Amino acid sequence: MRVAITGSSGLVGTALITHLESVGHTPVRVVRREAGDDEISWSPNGTADQEAAVADLAAQLEGIDAVVHLAGAGIGDKRWSDDYKRVLVESRTKGTALLANAIAACSNGPKVLLSGSAVGVYGARGDEDLDETSTPGTGFLADLTVEWEQCTEPATAAGVRVVFLRTGIVLSAKGGALKKQLPLFKLGAGGTIGSGEQWWSWISIDDEVRAITHLLTGDIAGPVNLTAPQPTTQADFANTLGSVLKRPTFLPTPKFGPKLLLGSELAENLLFTGQKVFPQVLQDDAGFTFEHPDLETALRAVLGR
Repeated sequence: MRVAITGSSGLVGTALITHLESVGHTPVRVVRREAGDDEISWSPNGTADQEAAVADLAAQLEGIDAVVHLAGAGIGDKRWSDDYKRVLVESRTKGTALLANAIAACSNGPKVLLSGSAVGVYGARGDEDLDETSTPGTGFLADLTVEWEQCTEPATAAGVRVVFLRTGIVLSAKGGALKKQLPLFKLGAGGTIGSGEQWWSWISIDDEVRAITHLLTGDIAGPVNLTAPQPTTQADFANTLGSVLKRPTFLPTPKFGPKLLLGSELAENLLFTGQKVFPQVLQDDAGFTFEHPDLETALRAVLGR
């Protein structure tokens, strides 16, 4: 399959391209600059002439079999000022709407759109077990994700199979939340954050890209949770990571530290609340098998331990 990928230079996009090539697919990067060989150029943040932008992107998508849409500003990259929250929303909604409209305008374009999403759609739900049948929650991240997913409607209306990739914490030594935590844990200064009772739903980078590739074929549509089948509390996550690294994890991190560093709203959403999410559709309907179903196996794999 020829698979166009937005966000191709990010953590997941980079790993996905390598995996797609290894199993015989042809990845096509969707880039914001002038397109080179096996690339497509687009302007996801909008232009003065949106009709022309849709037509131009549609022309480049002709002959493409599927699109994996991963582009969007990083949730934890900056403090959540009003301006940056606007960037988070628009970087997802504008690009998704442009892509969905362009796909709908194709005469021989993609038949599948795997569109990025997040488990943040469920909001802060404590110990509640959550799967794809669970309703959206409340709060900024939940509202953002609902709007993000709704922007794919033109593609769905055109008969394209659309999947929402509701991804949890992606474990990789090369980026994301794990890479940021490693220096402290290697020094023996990592540990419980806040109460440690908050649920973290995670997935190894290898299973993330394998699951995305798995969903390129078949008939699954709608939300799919890309999380491992064994979510963990933050305290258990810290203890397991310390065990894998053979470092102590007895130093707790009180709430005021991250809140000073990240801002109260971002710290609360990123570190002190979470979701207990299960990948029911991926396992039961799509028949996907995880290589790293438990946290210790995943951490040893991504850290080479």
